[in-house]
Amino acid sequence: MATTKWNIDPTHSEVTFKVKHLMISTVTGKFKVFEGQAETEGEDFKEVKNVQFKADVKSIDTNNEQRDEHLRSGDFFAADEHADLVFRADKFDVNSDKLEGELTIKNTTKPVTLDVEFGGVVVDPYGQTKAGLEIGGKISRKEFGLTWDAVTEAGSVVVSDQVRLSAEVQFVKQA
Repeated sequence: MATTKWNIDPTHSEVTFKVKHLMISTVTGKFKVFEGQAETEGEDFKEVKNVQFKADVKSIDTNNEQRDEHLRSGDFFAADEHADLVFRADKFDVNSDKLEGELTIKNTTKPVTLDVEFGGVVVDPYGQTKAGLEIGGKISRKEFGLTWDAVTEAGSVVVSDQVRLSAEVQFVKQA
């Protein structure tokens, strides 16, 4: 059976994260520049393998430039030295609701398990075959070297350790 390549369509996909601020509200951010690929055995999107995703850390956007610069700094992502956030998975069963792989942030690689909802496969009005996935999960930012911490005068944590990840991705079958 021939291998088929699929690429993420960035114009129909988004990658976001949410983190608690002062433990009373949530700040949402996104990566504006990212790419991803997967392969399947055959033409359909069933036996998925070699899943790869990369986000450009410098493209982080939380709707506040001062905060974005802080996130790019050495206190968090150190974007000048570690330009990419990378996720890889050897295989994925679309009938499963879990995606197991490895996430790398700041040269720290850890296994992660993400929740997945497979949206299906369709042919769009232009004849392109597309597959959709909703992916989500939680990580500890500190386990990946994002250890900056502060406490208010009243003792409240400024930024939570837990980060919720979310990706709505659309793959396009390559010719």
